[in-house]
Amino acid sequence: MKRLAQDRRLKWLILLIPTLTIGLWEYVRHTFLLSFMSMELGNLLAPFIVLGVTLTVVRGLFARLEQFQAALQRERTLSGALEEREKLARELHDGIAQSLFLLAVKLDKLDRTAPLGESRVLELSGELKETVRIMHEDVRQAIANLRMPPTSAEEAWVVPLRELLQDTANVTEARAEFHWSIRDEELTGKEKNELHACLREALINVRKHARATRVFVRGETMGEGGFRCTVEDDGVGFAGDPLSVHGRFGLRMVRDRAKRMGWTFAAERKAGWTVVEIAKPGEREKPG
Repeated sequence: MKRLAQDRRLKWLILLIPTLTIGLWEYVRHTFLLSFMSMELGNLLAPFIVLGVTLTVVRGLFARLEQFQAALQRERTLSGALEEREKLARELHDGIAQSLFLLAVKLDKLDRTAPLGESRVLELSGELKETVRIMHEDVRQAIANLRMPPTSAEEAWVVPLRELLQDTANVTEARAEFHWSIRDEELTGKEKNELHACLREALINVRKHARATRVFVRGETMGEGGFRCTVEDDGVGFAGDPLSVHGRFGLRMVRDRAKRMGWTFAAERKAGWTVVEIAKPGEREKPG
């Protein structure tokens, strides 16, 4: 409302200032200058005076008006985005979250009604309940994120990634560190979206499986136009090839995304740490 009131005041000033200027000029001319200045000269000077005031005062008001209108448009866009996010959050809560809760209740009932000695049934039920718990946790986190105001375009790239790292640390009670030196202008819009999705999936993988006490996210430039990003944790790690583990789809999704972008992907254990690395070779790193 405050911006709208300022917008209206500026419009009225832009309309009134030329009128007030010519009125003031005519008053001064007829009251004080008529004996020194002919009528023809006064009429000739009038448009130039209005033009001078327009170029100095009104032009500045137009610039401020454009700024206010741009700010109003941004506010309307953010408000619309927030309404859509709130609507999606309600749909998630009323649909998926409640369905997962009902599934968990049914699994508890299965435990109670399973015949004695049916250990395989109980084991499978436990695995399903753990999967449901993780899914429910992810949905709740998605709902919480959707109900937060969307960040501005300047912040939409790195800030949510830092927040996701902190959320992961809070859930796992781990110490988190964020080291990022890749400048925003060094990445295209598509690279930002894909890299954010890759790092997000890697952090979710840490949250679900690692049981880590320390989690690091690093991003650094690598040659001209290249970068190297890692998600590192000191958790339990993996035995063998992590991409072939049954039921683990997160790292495979990261690998496939990186491959589509022409980036390299690696997941390995180094001195007690699990390191997931995504890299785009820079010009100086390319052979030849």
